[in-house]
Amino acid sequence: MNFDIEEIKARLDIVDVISSYIKLEKSGVNYRARCPFHEEKTPSFFVSPSRQLWHCFGGCNEGGDIFKFVMKIEGVEFVDALKMLADKAGVQLKQNKEWKKIKSERQTLLEINNQASKFYEFQLEKSKKGQEAKDYLLKRGLKEETIKKWRLGYAPDAWQSLSDFLVSKGCAREDLIKAGLIVKKEEGKTFDRFRGRIMFPITGFNSEIIGFTGRIFDRSEKDEAKYLNTPATLLYDKSRALYGIDKARLEIRKKDFCVLVEGNVDCIMSHQAGVENCIAVSGTALTPLHLNIIKRYSNNLVLAFDMDSAGRKATERAIDLAEKAGFEIKVISQAQDKDPADIVLKEGEEKWRQMVKEAKPVAEFFFNLAVGGKNLDFVEDKKKTLKEFLPKIKKMENKVEQSFWVEKLASVLKSKEEDIWAELNKLKIQKDEIREEEVLTGKKTRREMLEEKVLALILKDRKRIVLISDFSLFSSPGKDVLEQIKKKENISFEELKKSLREAESFLNYLFLLSESLAEPEEEEELKKCLVELEALIKKEKQRELQSQIKDFEKRGEFDKVKMLLEEFKSLIKKDNYEEKEEK
Repeated sequence: MNFDIEEIKARLDIVDVISSYIKLEKSGVNYRARCPFHEEKTPSFFVSPSRQLWHCFGGCNEGGDIFKFVMKIEGVEFVDALKMLADKAGVQLKQNKEWKKIKSERQTLLEINNQASKFYEFQLEKSKKGQEAKDYLLKRGLKEETIKKWRLGYAPDAWQSLSDFLVSKGCAREDLIKAGLIVKKEEGKTFDRFRGRIMFPITGFNSEIIGFTGRIFDRSEKDEAKYLNTPATLLYDKSRALYGIDKARLEIRKKDFCVLVEGNVDCIMSHQAGVENCIAVSGTALTPLHLNIIKRYSNNLVLAFDMDSAGRKATERAIDLAEKAGFEIKVISQAQDKDPADIVLKEGEEKWRQMVKEAKPVAEFFFNLAVGGKNLDFVEDKKKTLKEFLPKIKKMENKVEQSFWVEKLASVLKSKEEDIWAELNKLKIQKDEIREEEVLTGKKTRREMLEEKVLALILKDRKRIVLISDFSLFSSPGKDVLEQIKKKENISFEELKKSLREAESFLNYLFLLSESLAEPEEEEELKKCLVELEALIKKEKQRELQSQIKDFEKRGEFDKVKMLLEEFKSLIKKDNYEEKEEK
């Protein structure tokens, strides 16, 4: 397989591959762009044609080769990226043992899901109960061609109809369990997970079926959950899966915004109505991973969740998450008893398209929500409105925006602006419920950034190694890089990689960083970085000593305290002496 990888790399140029996803502009010997994996104003995403590498020097600090880029932007595993790039390069992958080992389980589950979907499709068309299910879909407004396009089906209300069919096709029951299609009881008996349900295949980026959603349509089944999803499998992860992403992603990029709905039928009906930049969370909560995927295609998000109590809460949480991820957000305000599918069916496709166009900014949405359905002549309703909307104003960072909404709120409540401001100033905002770990960051410390910049400047001109007197300032593997250059100033990139095999990715990053740097006075910049790096390390040492002194004081080990105090004093004296010398 290594031969296949190298052949693909030889046939494809990284600039051509990446520019098919994002717009690149020439920057010296490299290309640059705004990073597609995080929000940024200044381009920090660089592509090196000579090294066939890419790296973001901004917030996410991601980088790698064409395979890593396709895996990340498409949200696929290595095997899938390999297949996609092989097709692009016109390379026929060799079916050797290594390849078979990697693909076997994943491919097996994909083939099982595809067979299952064909079975469900057949049942929808040919079985009596399937016809009832199809009639239900047609009554909901879905067209024949839409049902076929989205591969909708029906799971018979029988314990083993699907499993018996798949076993007859040569599938192992253990693999059916792994695919989440059958359930195994403690006593060893198995039965079909989906029974008596309309089936919605969930597809990944390349339209391969990774799981299913089953929906009850027979109202007599009151004890059954309305929706049932595939459990977590090798293929399906609900925190990442977005219904319709394979059909919507190009349209999202083209229109530069994504419409996000709750349900599968909402998503399908939106596509049928011509709003094809629409995806669904399939009844699960929106996650940062979902947002990371959407962000690959656009930074603009239009939310169209149901407006019942649960839907409002989901909308507010989605707004909090999306704002933290750097999205521009609008909200489609719909009646409490209507979802997008209902709007398309009862009010027409044009109405839905118009509602998408007229989606409201977040503040306006919350304002309308707060004042809607209330009699603002009554004091209690005024108080309720204040309670709902004041926290939204409090969170606004822009003072002009705050003033605008205070003025508008005062107007509808027939109150004085100063009274609204007084209430606003009294308000204490509860700590954000969104956990910090949910907001994905990749920030480096100042020390790490300085070390990397110094190393990159050294790599641009190896003779500058003489400016560094103390390699201990650097962490591994930076220290190892410097030692190799010290041994041989004219050492090549390939020689460095051979001598430091474990640090290959770090070296790739450093060389790309060196090519992206454009300092007018590079040697002076190098000296400044070294001075700052040394000062930072001294401060770190001082803080470490202070912490140790406190610990030993608590333990009553005063001999050690005395020794560390002397070390701390000498460090301070040294700093003061050096400062005087500089003056």
